[in-house]
Amino acid sequence: MAETAYGGQATATKESLGDLVALAVSDISQLVRYEVDLAKLELKSDARRLAIGAALFGIAAFVGCLVLMVLSFAFAYGLSALGIWLWAAFLIVAGTYVLLAALAVLIGFTRFKGLTGLSKTRSTVSEDLALIKRDDSGSLSASAGVR
Repeated sequence: MAETAYGGQATATKESLGDLVALAVSDISQLVRYEVDLAKLELKSDARRLAIGAALFGIAAFVGCLVLMVLSFAFAYGLSALGIWLWAAFLIVAGTYVLLAALAVLIGFTRFKGLTGLSKTRSTVSEDLALIKRDDSGSLSASAGVR
């Protein structure tokens, strides 16, 4: 009699275990769907913020260019007021901008030259891959030895 009671419990446990597994799989798939939907909403919100920010930066850059033009004319006419010919004053302003652009290119070039190209990340990733390969081969040889 004890065997039949135990056997009945095992059968009920197997059925409920299968139901639980199916329920867990269903819950996990639903959770993944909800997470994907949440990620889509967050990305859409972030994209909207990014677009507004980019538009505002574009407007600021345009206004900055207008201010730079006005300051350029003021600089040239200020040099002209000091007694420099007007055409020479505008050439001095243009030369000043060429020097500023050359300085910006030089600074940018030195900054790009200092890039490491993710050398530390590449080395750690290659070490991790080598460790994983070593573990895989070790587990394969260990499992081959067990058989």
